[in-house]
Amino acid sequence: MFTGIIEATGKIASIKSSQGDSLLQINSSELDMADVTLGDSIAVNGVCLTVIDFADTTFTADVSAETISRSCFQHYKVGTAVNLEKAMQANGRLGGHMVSGHVDGIGEVIARTQDARSWRFHIKVPKEIVHYIAEKGSITVDGISLTVNSIVDQVFDVNIVPHTIASTNMGTFEVGTKVNLEVDLIARYLERLLNKDSSDTSNDSTLTKEMLIENGFAK
Repeated sequence: MFTGIIEATGKIASIKSSQGDSLLQINSSELDMADVTLGDSIAVNGVCLTVIDFADTTFTADVSAETISRSCFQHYKVGTAVNLEKAMQANGRLGGHMVSGHVDGIGEVIARTQDARSWRFHIKVPKEIVHYIAEKGSITVDGISLTVNSIVDQVFDVNIVPHTIASTNMGTFEVGTKVNLEVDLIARYLERLLNKDSSDTSNDSTLTKEMLIENGFAK
């Protein structure tokens, strides 16, 4: 699990095909590798990858064909800037929100405008995940935990403060940039529970839409 709080940025140093999958090497002088071990998880632009080799300023990970097909890895090349976050520790702060590192869809930046000292980004999302996105709710964009300003049709917008622009890859975003999206984990599981087949009596859960409305979790 991750928090969506970016620890460092890096760049893709190499991408090598390996029997239908890819072998990815990331170079970052900013990421503290002192406590990294083989098999650790590191989120790369919001995608949870497993470390199979590492040195002082680099690490290598396998990227499956499934991950490539469902994420922006299909668009990446050597030199692409990426956000990095090591897996969260149980005794650490949850500064963002619970992030699994599994991409739900690919979004596209359709507008970027100055808004006082921050930047406002409008991002178009696939139709099938729109219903997971809520005004003032959480969403992960390229591994960054962000708060949704508003959502209209298939477009949501976020405000990015100067610190986030400087500390992540968002400074490179322009109209047409593709981004990895992960919706709020709680929303995804609530939908699964609410859509449970009524003929399935294996679980007598009392969770209902009416109960969620009554307790302020739905409208």
